[in-house]
Amino acid sequence: MGVASKIDRRTDMQRPADMSGSSGESHGAFRAFDGIICIGGEDWWYHNRGHFDFQIMRRLARRFPVLFVNSLGVRMPSLRDNRLFAERMTRKLKSLARGVVHVENGFWVFSPVTVPGATGQRLSSWALAPQIRLAAARAGIRRPLLWVHCPAGAALTEEIDAAAVVMQRTDRFEAFPEADSTVVARQIAHLKQRADLVVYAAPQLMRDEQSQVRRQVLVTHGLDVERFVAAGKAADARDGRADPADIAHLPRPRVGFIGGIDAHTFDPPLFLEVARRLADVSFVMVGGTSLPEGWCSLPNVTFLGRKPYDEVAAYMAAVDCLVMPWNESEWIRACNPVKLKEYLAAGRPVVTTDFGALDGWRDLVTVAKGADAFAAAIRSSLAKPHDPAPQRARIAGESWDGKAELLVRAFEDIGLMWAARREPATRAA
Repeated sequence: MGVASKIDRRTDMQRPADMSGSSGESHGAFRAFDGIICIGGEDWWYHNRGHFDFQIMRRLARRFPVLFVNSLGVRMPSLRDNRLFAERMTRKLKSLARGVVHVENGFWVFSPVTVPGATGQRLSSWALAPQIRLAAARAGIRRPLLWVHCPAGAALTEEIDAAAVVMQRTDRFEAFPEADSTVVARQIAHLKQRADLVVYAAPQLMRDEQSQVRRQVLVTHGLDVERFVAAGKAADARDGRADPADIAHLPRPRVGFIGGIDAHTFDPPLFLEVARRLADVSFVMVGGTSLPEGWCSLPNVTFLGRKPYDEVAAYMAAVDCLVMPWNESEWIRACNPVKLKEYLAAGRPVVTTDFGALDGWRDLVTVAKGADAFAAAIRSSLAKPHDPAPQRARIAGESWDGKAELLVRAFEDIGLMWAARREPATRAA
């Protein structure tokens, strides 16, 4: 199934030399679509909106209608943690109650009724496609481009009549510890076989799977450049006088981590050892966590929980150093973290463990292995003046708008053409 390909050095898009379609048709004959159905990997109402599929779909919705289907779930929440189970189930029920919502421009959000896990999917799969087709019709979409991020949406490639199938391969879902790896691997294999185009964010993962897909495109994560740069500059100009209220009282120096604190990405033992070594430093942790309660009780570590996406930049700007203490999981080896570019735009020194997607950015961060080296790198970054100009110059061309343009070109390359419908969509409250 692999195809010979070449790299267009002006962008991060891989352009296959063989542009023939999955059924052998020439792409000189365009296939029309009237909108996008995106089977997302997150829930719009409760997850950080910096995620790839959220940001890309919001921008594509300025061109054609998009129905974003909230994550179908790749696992049943564990009953071992009653707090986490209750939190997740409450969130999902609230999401379901919203129905189909027109959010902005041509961007619609829908939470279908599904049951996670292999057994649950067998029980609910018969009703899933009809739910999504009905919601898509409300958004004016009848001949969609089907974009699938969540592996649980694999069966929909056989049940929804789509002009083309695009697989978003920005996460190695089969390495997610709470998922049934056998089921998820089977779903991913099906998507790779059916996809007209696979979108990668991490170069290493794309190289690893080059022979497994029909055609591929590299679109690394973007960011809201102006938002994060402006937050950093504003914090510098006001010298901390406008820090978020729940961080303003914390003494400096401050070191921040912004993002999910989860076992498949975060390295708790490393973080605890680093924080113990730097007892005079305030560690600020912004984001939800699935780790057991009480995993960290150090007095110099403050947990602020989840924050709305619109507020995240202000927290990055309110610290003196930003860190990424990743573990060495398969998930991290295949990832391209959004927060790397957001950290750089905020204009703070960055200390991180090593991972493949740092290639091209290593001169702008400090890579450290082990608690001693990580703590020493933080101490060093806090002890000297930091010039954010090189960071901001490098990320200036990494906007989500630019990433969306790369994808529009990729759609055209596989023979897709938007056919606007004349009748307006019926907006749902």
